[in-house]
Amino acid sequence: MQMEERQGILMVAIAYILWGFMPIYWKLLEHVSSDEILAGRVIWSFMFTLLLVIVGRNFQLLIIDLQDLWKDKRTFWSLFFASYLITGNWFIFIYAVNAGHIVQTSLGYYINPLLSVILGIVFLKERLSRAQFLAVLIAAIGVLILTISYGQIPWVSFSLAITFAFYGLIKKTLKVDALRGLTIETLFVLPVALIYFAYLVATDRAMFFSSDFVTVFLLLLTGVATAVPLVLFAKGTKTIPLYLSGFIQYIAPTLMLLVGIFIYKERFSKIEFLSFSFIWCALILFTISKIIEVRKNR
Repeated sequence: MQMEERQGILMVAIAYILWGFMPIYWKLLEHVSSDEILAGRVIWSFMFTLLLVIVGRNFQLLIIDLQDLWKDKRTFWSLFFASYLITGNWFIFIYAVNAGHIVQTSLGYYINPLLSVILGIVFLKERLSRAQFLAVLIAAIGVLILTISYGQIPWVSFSLAITFAFYGLIKKTLKVDALRGLTIETLFVLPVALIYFAYLVATDRAMFFSSDFVTVFLLLLTGVATAVPLVLFAKGTKTIPLYLSGFIQYIAPTLMLLVGIFIYKERFSKIEFLSFSFIWCALILFTISKIIEVRKNR
């Protein structure tokens, strides 16, 4: 294995480990409302990514990206829509973690790759092998078992999976640098975030100005917590095969699940274990079939 590929695997693995432990970070801010955390996350993510762009001497490229986007209205509005999808995903994740639904968030990110496959079939005319079709069917049975046991649709899981899958679909059709792309995405949402944050300040609801130093520091760090894993992921995936990146991605929901069960003592009954077992089997089958498919193509 080449040194570049090893470094790529390490970067991607660290990115998914950071995402997997992210619920602990948001739990430290559970006394702050989810909407304020989200507004701050957008603002500080923009500031941090813009700083990285400037330090990396890519500001001129960022301006060129914006000019090119404005010329291509379809790409511009696609990225604009994607920015609000990922912002919605952030909000659902923060809310779910602080409301005690970490296990449901892990389920959402387990479902996501399989949902992405379905979107690929519908919108990109991709084809499934028999094994991959069976994997999707097995996962659907697992989700159905959980839905019946809950007596309602696990909306947290589906909302996370759907928003992230559609975000991934849009990003797959666009060719924008990861760091500059995130800067532009947060720029699109920035006006709304600033207006809402101003409203929180005006109505004396902003914890940012009335909390202890630790809370303020954690709120400021939301930009770093957002950008660092994404930059590591973007750099790492350039040097490793796609199927390998797809396999590593299961680190994040697995860690979320363990964090939810063992650290925050969330419920994980026999029914939930059965449902997750179906999804785990589906993911194993899907991943093995992908690896075989890639090797045959080579």
